[in-house]
Order: sequence, then structure tokens, then C-alpha cells
Amino acid sequence: MGPLSAPPCTLHITWKELLLTVLLFIFWNPPTTAQVTIEAQPTKVSEGKDVLLLVHNLPQNLTGYIWYKGQIMDLHQFITAYTIDTETIISGPAYSGRETVYSNASLLIQNVTKNDTGSYTIQIIKRGDKIKRVTGHFTLYLETPKPSISSSNLNPREATETVILSCDPDTQDVSYLWWINGQSLPISRKLQLSENNRTLILFNVTKDTAGPYECEMKNPGSSSRSDPVTLNLIYGPHVPRIFSPLTYYHSGRTLYLSCFADSNPPAEYCWTIDGKFLQSGQELSPRITTEHSGLYGCSARNSATGRERSTFKRIKVF
Repeated sequence: MGPLSAPPCTLHITWKELLLTVLLFIFWNPPTTAQVTIEAQPTKVSEGKDVLLLVHNLPQNLTGYIWYKGQIMDLHQFITAYTIDTETIISGPAYSGRETVYSNASLLIQNVTKNDTGSYTIQIIKRGDKIKRVTGHFTLYLETPKPSISSSNLNPREATETVILSCDPDTQDVSYLWWINGQSLPISRKLQLSENNRTLILFNVTKDTAGPYECEMKNPGSSSRSDPVTLNLIYGPHVPRIFSPLTYYHSGRTLYLSCFADSNPPAEYCWTIDGKFLQSGQELSPRITTEHSGLYGCSARNSATGRERSTFKRIKVF
């Protein structure tokens, strides 16, 4: 990356050698209002990349520029300065070796780190009967990485277990937001956020609180949202239902019964007649005689929850 105006071949002078010159800036007249703006190129900056702070609407008749880290013109935060008449670059105590000031007042920061985030101030020195100054401010934010959700338990049992969801990575100077089913989190005793909102605690997870969940990392410069995560809720079985096209059959025909119970993981089934075991499986279809009349029972069992539920249906064979 580079601006249209390249830096001149100049001498780097230490800030201590020009301390008196810099101090004189403080006693100049108060700044006048000017529409000086600073734009980051690119607007979203990732760690390790380069960013150019491009200055717009520079006034005329300038003598130089001074860049500071922070929102005030503190000598200890003085990064670099450029004098137009002599094409001289001055390095300050906040200069890291990765900053380059250009003749158009822009500042290039290479290999951006987390320490580079924050506010930057440019002081622009105008020539005239009385030397005046104008300032511009800009805050640099790193592009938020795409977050991911980690879970203390991806397979909780319904209404019995608590799950902790974390939005990763743990990043400074960002806000954490959570979404469930595409909506912001409702107010609920079953949901609790940590102080910085990075961690979400789900108490006694049910179908309503199993997800899908998304987390978002956001700063004033950018935002990024995770892929959705839905908990594999272990539940059931609910009370099973027996399906049959008829309630009475003729001898010699085939009896057809099926059983279903809502369950995760899927339930295991077995059949009984008048309390006596017939067979395992979700469907029952024997050829029958009058001896097959009776009370048919279907039991559904979930091996993960250890729960078992049963239902019954009376069948008559003529």
C-alpha cells in the first residue's frame, strides 16, 4: 500500500534535538475550526496488515504536520513530524519504526498490532501573519475476526443440565452480542450473560433454549458474526402413540400397528399383549386369529436419558 505522494529523502532528527521547537507549538494561537478529516485505507484493518491514515481537506499555506498517538497533543505521544520547507522528518518518542509520514500529511502504519489501535491526532501548522494550527482526530480499530462458539456440553439432557456457551476469541475493545433463532436474547431466568457478555449460561436447557445461537463481535469500525450452533438436546421419550388403520380385525388377516414417541436419540420400542412380551421394533404386523384379541402395549425407551414411557390400544379380532 502507498499514497500518491512518496516520502522525500530526508534526515531523521531525534525528538530531543527539536524539543524546544515542538514546545513552541504549545504557545501558538488557539486552533481555528477546519473541516480536516482522516480516513483509514483500508477501512477495516486486520492485525499484521498495513493501514494508511489519509488526510482530507488540508488548508493552504502550510509549514508542516505533527502526528500524535491519542486525542491530545502530548509530547510523550509525539510519533513523527514533517516540515514542508526543508522536507525534514522528525521522529518522536512514540515512533515505533513502522510509521511513515508523507508530504500530503498521510501516515502509513505497517504491520499493525493491537497496540496500534486507538486515537490519532494530526496537528497541521499554517503559515501566515500569525502561525495557526488546526487538528484532526481519528480512532483506529482492528477488524473483528470471525468468532466461533464453544460449548461446555453440546449434548445436554432436557431440563436437567446447565450449558455454558463462550464467544471466541477473547478480544479487547469489542462488544459481544448474542442471538437465538435470529433474534436478540429475550429476558429470561434461563439465560444469564457474563459481565462482558462473552459467556452465556443456559440453565436447564429445553427445546426453546437449545438454539440456534450466534454470537457477534463488534467495535465501532467493524463487526462479525459466528456460524449458528444448535445444541443436540437429549430428551424423551414423550408418551408414545400407537397408529392403526382399524380397531378390529378379522381372523386370518394381518394386523398392522406402528408406534412413535418423540425422543432424541430415537427411542427403542417393544410390544406386549396383555402384559406379555411380543417383540421388539417400532412396527408390529403378525397374521392373527381370535387369540390375538387383547390390550396391546408399546413401550418406548431412551437409553441416554434412561426414561421409558408406554401407551396401550385394545384390538379385537373376530
